[in-house]
Amino acid sequence: MTIQTRPLAMLAAVSLSLWCGSAAATPAPIDLPAAIRLALAQPGLRATEHEVDASEADVDQAGRYPNPTLDYLREGQQAGTRTTTMQISQPIELGGKRRARVALAQEGVTLARSELAARRRDVRAEVIAAYYAVLVAQERQRLARSLVELARRSVEVAGKRVAAGKVSPIDETRARLAAVDASTELNQASGELAIARTELAALIGQPADALALAASHAGQLPALKPLAILLASIDGAAPVQRARGQLAARQAQTAVERAARMPDLTLSLGSRRDDAIGRRQAVVGLSVPLPLFDRNQGALGAALRRTAKAEEELAAAQAAAASGFASAYTRYELARSEAMLLAQDVLPGADAVYALTLKGFEYGKFSFLDVLDAQRTLFQSRSRHWNALREGWRAYAEIERLAGAATTVPDGTTEPGVQP
Repeated sequence: MTIQTRPLAMLAAVSLSLWCGSAAATPAPIDLPAAIRLALAQPGLRATEHEVDASEADVDQAGRYPNPTLDYLREGQQAGTRTTTMQISQPIELGGKRRARVALAQEGVTLARSELAARRRDVRAEVIAAYYAVLVAQERQRLARSLVELARRSVEVAGKRVAAGKVSPIDETRARLAAVDASTELNQASGELAIARTELAALIGQPADALALAASHAGQLPALKPLAILLASIDGAAPVQRARGQLAARQAQTAVERAARMPDLTLSLGSRRDDAIGRRQAVVGLSVPLPLFDRNQGALGAALRRTAKAEEELAAAQAAAASGFASAYTRYELARSEAMLLAQDVLPGADAVYALTLKGFEYGKFSFLDVLDAQRTLFQSRSRHWNALREGWRAYAEIERLAGAATTVPDGTTEPGVQP
C-alpha cells in the first residue's frame, strides 16, 4: 500500500509545484502609482541623478584654494660664484573670486536638481498619458468586439429574413459588408492597443506581451480645480524652472567675470644662498599683474548679454507655459464635457434605438437601412466617447506636467496615485 501511494504523492507534489510556479510567473496587475515608480527607476532618470552628484562635486572643487608654486633657481655654474634660490609662491585671489566661483557652482547644483525634478515630472506625465492610452485602447478593442458581435447578429437576422422571402438579398449583402467593416475596426483597435502597450512598456521597463494593468476609472475624467487657481502654480512648470535656473546661473557667471577684473596677488617666500659671500639671504616677493590691456571687459560684456538673454527667455517661458496650460485646460474641459454628455444622454439612447430597430426589422417593421443607420450611430457615439476620453487624459497629463502640483478636486473621482 505504501509503495503504491508514494508515486501518487510525488505526482501530487510535482503538480502542486508546477501550479505554484505558473501562478508565480503570472505578472501582477500594475496600477498607475506602480507604473510611475517603475518609470522613475529607469536608467534615463538615474543618469540625470548622476549629474546632480557631479554638480555637487563641482561645488567642492570651486571652494578649493589655488595651489602654491615651488621654484628653484640656480645662477652660475662654478662653485664659489654661483647663487641658488629656493622659494614658494602662493597666489592670493582678490575681489571675491572664490566666493563668486562657489556661488556659480552652487547655481549649477540648483540647476541640476531642477532639471532632475523637471525630468521626473515629464516622465510622470508621460506615464499617465501612456497608462490611460492603454486603458482606453483596451476599451476601444472591447467596443470593436461588441460591434463585431452586433454585426454578426445583423447578418443572422438578415439571412433569416432573406430565406423567408421577406426582404431582398441585397440587405444580407449590406449586412455582410457592415460585418466586414466591424472586423476592420477590430483589427485597427487591436493594433492601436498593441502600440499603446509597447509605449507604456518602454517607459516602465516591462515586457509588452506580459503587461497587465489594474482595473481603473479610465472612463471617468476627474474634475479639475479652477483655472485661476492652477495658473497661480505656473511658476512651478518645468520650462519656467529651467529658464529661471539658467538665469541664476548666468547671473552667477556675471559675478565671476566681474570679480576676475581684480588682479590677483602672488606672495613669494624663500631663501637664497650666495656662494660668493658664503651665507643665505631671505627672499620676499610680491607680484601683481598690471591691468593695462586686459581687464576682462570682453568676458564681462558677454556675460551681461547672456544674462539679458536669460531674462528674456524666462519671460518667454512663463508666457509659453501659461498659454500651453490654458490650452491644455480648455482641451481637457471640452473633452470631459463631451464624454459626460455622450455617456449620459447619447449612449443609452443609441443602444436602445439599435436594439429596437433590429427587433423591428426582424418583425418587418423597419428596413435594413434603418438597422445599418442605427448600428452606425451606435458605433460613432461609442467611438466618440472613447476618443473624448483619450484626448481628455492626454490633456490631463499635460496639465499635471505643467502645474507641478495637485490639479484635481479631492472628491474621490481622482485615480489613486495620480496626484503628486
